[in-house]
Amino acid sequence: MLYMVIERFKNGNPKPIYERFAAQGRLAPEGLSYVNSWVTEDLSTCYQVMETEDKALLDQWIAKWQDLVDFEVLPILTSAEAKSQILGNS
Repeated sequence: MLYMVIERFKNGNPKPIYERFAAQGRLAPEGLSYVNSWVTEDLSTCYQVMETEDKALLDQWIAKWQDLVDFEVLPILTSAEAKSQILGNS
């Protein structure tokens, strides 16, 4: 399952996040995979796609960052998956 993770950096400050990442890495448990991410031009928000079959792993990862980030998590589909659900496999 894919998840769009919207990360709003507390106080709009990305520096503590990047410092922790540089020192400790992504801190994702095994079974949770990083797909890609994008950061807004003002450096206040990150849009990140993560993948896992066990949402509890995503929750574990969020717990390691929630002191620095406010999270919103949305289950997502690829465009091909959405098309297949809407139109079938034709």
